[in-house]
Amino acid sequence: MADLAVRSGPEGTSSAAKDGSTNARGIPYAPFVDQVEDYVTSRSEVESTLKSFSEMISKYQFMEANTSRRVAGLRDKIPDIKKTLDMVRFLRSRTEDDEPIQTHFELNDTLYAKADVPTTDEVYLWLGANVMLAYPVEEAETLLKEKLEAAKTSMSNCEEDLDFLREQITTLEVATARVYNWDVGQRRKERLEGKGTRDGEDAEGND
Repeated sequence: MADLAVRSGPEGTSSAAKDGSTNARGIPYAPFVDQVEDYVTSRSEVESTLKSFSEMISKYQFMEANTSRRVAGLRDKIPDIKKTLDMVRFLRSRTEDDEPIQTHFELNDTLYAKADVPTTDEVYLWLGANVMLAYPVEEAETLLKEKLEAAKTSMSNCEEDLDFLREQITTLEVATARVYNWDVGQRRKERLEGKGTRDGEDAEGND
């Protein structure tokens, strides 16, 4: 699902503090930086490491946005499937002795027509892309039940993925802060060491 790289530590072990490299849908874990020194060996690697983290955050955010749109679509789709399934079950429960049902169906946004619906053993279902097919009522009920279960499973997976993606983004943001702070500390340390060296040289010159 994604091509995010997980960098390994100096001894070949993953820096991500997880047993698996991906979640159930193949989204990689973000590298977890506990000790910066195990991940960045010198200041020359800081810039490339921060750039790598930034790129990974962007990819996770892109996947998060796509998954959020999919969740929104499923939230609209699931009630429609339930409503259609309820109607198919109602039609299946009717017998030949039942009176026709009077109903109104939509011709346009504000235009409806009245119709009498007799008992039937066949229904037409929209399959998407302007495709409609006729199904026996029992087969239509089975198909809709399968679609409803699939949509619910997909919704659950997407919600899990959203939580996972947000966790990985947070992990990378923490890792970025740790590497940045380590770099600042190294710069300060180098300045102090340089000042100490100069002070020592000045003292020797005065002798």
